[in-house]
Amino acid sequence: MVSSEQFVPLNDFERQLFERLVPPSHFLRRLAPVIDWERFRPLLATHYAPQRGRPPLDPVRMLQLDLLGMHYRLSDRELMRQAQVNMAFRLFLDLGSDTVLPHPTSMTYFRERVGAEALQEIFHGVLAQAREQGLVRDRLRLKDATHIIANIAIPSTIRLVADVRDHLLEAAEPFAADAVAAGWQEADTISSACENLPDSERLQRRVEHLWAILGWAEELPQSQSFRAGSAAAQQKLQDMLALAHKVLSDREKKASDKVLSVFDPEARCGKHGDFFNGYLADITMDVHSELLTGVNVLPANGDEGSDAAYLIRQEEAAHGNDVQAVSLDGAGFRGSVLRELTDPQGLSLDVYTPPTEPVASTVFGPEQFTLEEDGKTLRCPAGQTTRCYERNQHDTGAKFRFSKKQCRGCPLREQCLANPQAKSRTVIKNDYEAEYQAARAKTQTPAYAEVRRKHPAIERKLSELVRRHDLRHARYRGLSKVLRQALLTGVAVNLKRMVKLRTTVPSPGRTGTVRAGLASNT
Repeated sequence: MVSSEQFVPLNDFERQLFERLVPPSHFLRRLAPVIDWERFRPLLATHYAPQRGRPPLDPVRMLQLDLLGMHYRLSDRELMRQAQVNMAFRLFLDLGSDTVLPHPTSMTYFRERVGAEALQEIFHGVLAQAREQGLVRDRLRLKDATHIIANIAIPSTIRLVADVRDHLLEAAEPFAADAVAAGWQEADTISSACENLPDSERLQRRVEHLWAILGWAEELPQSQSFRAGSAAAQQKLQDMLALAHKVLSDREKKASDKVLSVFDPEARCGKHGDFFNGYLADITMDVHSELLTGVNVLPANGDEGSDAAYLIRQEEAAHGNDVQAVSLDGAGFRGSVLRELTDPQGLSLDVYTPPTEPVASTVFGPEQFTLEEDGKTLRCPAGQTTRCYERNQHDTGAKFRFSKKQCRGCPLREQCLANPQAKSRTVIKNDYEAEYQAARAKTQTPAYAEVRRKHPAIERKLSELVRRHDLRHARYRGLSKVLRQALLTGVAVNLKRMVKLRTTVPSPGRTGTVRAGLASNT
């Protein structure tokens, strides 16, 4: 890497020239007084070893470069080309003409070194500066999610099994070269023999071969060669063994959470409008300032409803604040989510979420059956009681059953049984019935109507993330790396918003040539 001393600052002449040519209304000039970049230096410095290796690049300037790339949708190579010739970039970065810019791959090394955890702190560090400027309030958070398409091609199941086999053999080669050579030979034999067979038979042969490889590969971690190997090689083998078992178990009929590709094993298939393969970007936003207050990334099939509590807790832990309310879409109307968010001993939030439409019924609903104080006895509208119950399929409530004898001569039978042929009534009392009733009751209040009128603001923010900064497509592979992309995008969007809230567009200055302007300043 290039020494930090090669980031040569602008001299007086260059600064005057650039300030003359780059108008005061330019976004990067308006950003300069809004954010204090030096606050992030101690955090970034912890990821470098001062006594080892060559002198590193200035981490603060590397962070600024990364944010420029995200703001202007530039690849690392395009970013360095712009930083070489763009005067606004050089003025923002304080780069003089003698600066030798680093190789584009240095940006990759910087991101790998810093990681998602530090970028999360930087995200909240920017938000903390917005708080100091009086921009952020704690009255209400809007929460929503959008999908990110994984940076992979989805293979067929046959190709996926073959890819796992190949990667497992590569991982095992440092510890069992002879067995791996035999495995490669068997793979070639299977490929030739199955060329004209139906896909089902080709898949079966490859699955059987992968099981055979696992048979001896699982014994390698106990071998002497494994203990003598490098930590990186050991970890690679352990990861591939786990992935191979996961892919094989995914072939069961009822399997869910299936691996899509060996090149991005954390990407999943999910439904957000339509089905897609990748991740979910989950965000919270302050309704007052429209600044993002939380960013997280989940697999495509992740639970975005439950993630609301994680985002609020993360914000409160970072800033010591107390959020009062949150508005979610329909994903928040779930008993466990409502309880976690509204718990008086926990987050104690006012939750605004649209309820699902209740199924129309012409008979007594569960709410008309009374659960006694012991929680084990259910009383029907006719006064009959039962203690016969079991947990329901999703473990969200108790499933009570009345006997045939109790229902046979009941005067309210026609009002209780939708199917006249049914012999008895079954009722599920949901554990979260109180939370559902409170959420439905809140929809009738003026406060709910006011909050829901404001909720589309977060849709516009998601549109900005996707359309202006290409968050729709993952630049990288793996949950941690996609989270880094989302966090950097969130910081870039927040910086734009802070500039808009804190500064006004300067009026055009006096006219004249650049040379005349420079001469007047001497």
